[in-house]
Amino acid sequence: MSLVIAIDGPAGSGKGTITKLVANKLNLIYIDTGATYRAITYLVLKNNIDVTDNKKIVQLAKNSNIYFNEDGNIFVNDLDITNEIRSKEVSSIVSQISSIVELREIMVDLQRKMAKDKAVIMEGRDITTVVFPNASYKFYLDASVEERAKRRYKQNIKQGIDMSYDDILENIKNRDYNDMHKEVGALKRCDDQIYIDTTNLSIDEVVNTIIGYIEGVD
Repeated sequence: MSLVIAIDGPAGSGKGTITKLVANKLNLIYIDTGATYRAITYLVLKNNIDVTDNKKIVQLAKNSNIYFNEDGNIFVNDLDITNEIRSKEVSSIVSQISSIVELREIMVDLQRKMAKDKAVIMEGRDITTVVFPNASYKFYLDASVEERAKRRYKQNIKQGIDMSYDDILENIKNRDYNDMHKEVGALKRCDDQIYIDTTNLSIDEVVNTIIGYIEGVD
């Protein structure tokens, strides 16, 4: 493991945007681990698999080839599903799917392989605590639930995703609860994370704060 920068935080805390920008500035490989769970969720819906049929879902994951290209787009079996995994349908059940213990074991193994012998910045829910507890740098990004819903709403508009602010707010509240109460891979705070509340910070301020820690700038 040459360099791993791990970033955790709840939905809409800015992890994706911030991580991509830091990756570009420091020439790191960007890995969105949450997208891997969304990819499996997308396949579950596409194949009309019962969301409670854990055995079929796990087998689906074992038989699927999930990877990112150089631009950070996610592919499943050579199909680019970067936009599809952000749909309302996927968002509504991804937390439930990602709670399957055996599936998480498969995804954690995949995520570690993606980072092997590379300089990466990886974001998700359990990167600092489960996937890479000994990461070179560990950050936890946060923001108020209202601010996070507003950000996701604006993001969806740009991507052409039809979902109301109220639906997003409710979805994020449910997602927060589920993510923090998972049997395995729960979203947690830990003592060696660097906590950053992004509610009233600009994107550039958050990016510069993270880079400052990495480069040792006060």
